[in-house]
Amino acid sequence: MNNSNKLYWLLQICGWGLVGLTMLFFAHVYQANIPTGILLGRIAIVFTTGILTTHILRLFIKWRGWLLQSIERVIPKLIIAMVATSMIYSAIILTEVDFFGLHLAIPGSYKLSFINRLMGSTVDNGLFILPWVLIYYFYHFIEKSRKQQLDTLQLESLIKELELKTIKSHINPHFIFNSLNSIRALVVENPQRAREAITELSNILRSSMQIDKSETVPLEKELNIVKDYLALENMRFEDRLKIEYNIDDDTLDQQVPPMMLQTLAENAIKHGISKQVEGGVVRINSDFKNDFLELTVQNTGQLNGKTNGGGFGLSSTTDRLNLLYGDKAKFEIKQVDPFLVEAKLLLPVHA
Repeated sequence: MNNSNKLYWLLQICGWGLVGLTMLFFAHVYQANIPTGILLGRIAIVFTTGILTTHILRLFIKWRGWLLQSIERVIPKLIIAMVATSMIYSAIILTEVDFFGLHLAIPGSYKLSFINRLMGSTVDNGLFILPWVLIYYFYHFIEKSRKQQLDTLQLESLIKELELKTIKSHINPHFIFNSLNSIRALVVENPQRAREAITELSNILRSSMQIDKSETVPLEKELNIVKDYLALENMRFEDRLKIEYNIDDDTLDQQVPPMMLQTLAENAIKHGISKQVEGGVVRINSDFKNDFLELTVQNTGQLNGKTNGGGFGLSSTTDRLNLLYGDKAKFEIKQVDPFLVEAKLLLPVHA
């Protein structure tokens, strides 16, 4: 028996035990001349019948899934269930009282029909069932709300952790150091290009730090960051890196996750071009395919048996797509020919 069940039965026993003690208290205060056997018998019936009927009500509530429904929908159902339970509770008590002969010596009460006695008893006993229903339901309502808040906080924490890791993955220290070294070499040789490179590096860092401020950005803005990134890498690789852009102008206003295309471009450089002695090409493509925006990053290189998710950059891409689009977006990386790797994004088209 788990802790919640132990608490439930403890409260059941204590609650209906309190009802029995209340009956004893009023019998003593009003000095009712009720034989001890009859009084204790009626208390025992009230106690056991109360536990039985409310437990059945609890099972019914759980079976019908009322604890999962909104408070607006469930209140009318609880009212009906409370009236029905009070009537059943009263009917069982009256039947047992008649069976065991535990009638109180109230003049004329025995002349009332069973139905009339049931109606009056239902109203009285409803005062016991009502607080039980309120306590039981609102206890679970508060627990459900607390659990939902906890789940929401945990989800937000996981998302923030993922965003933080994603941001860190974009601020690659090796890339920054390499860029700064290249810029330093240009300061004397080509001051104009050095100033441009500083601006490009600043744009990339600014975009990386602002990634958590919006879920998506226009492709044109994302493409500008990719161009800055590849321009900086071009300083390092020089003739070993060839860059091509095949961009459909109609796709430039489409919304894409920030820094995602840049992640794929960085992956192409790190795992493709940098491993080729003679360098190679990085090709950025955008187009519409059916109801999707298709973005591809192609690079010279080989996968070496690795597919989707090889490394944090690619796994974070998959995770971010799942968070933003569910199963409406697709990502894959494959070897399209012996010397060319392609990373492809398919994103829902925004009208």
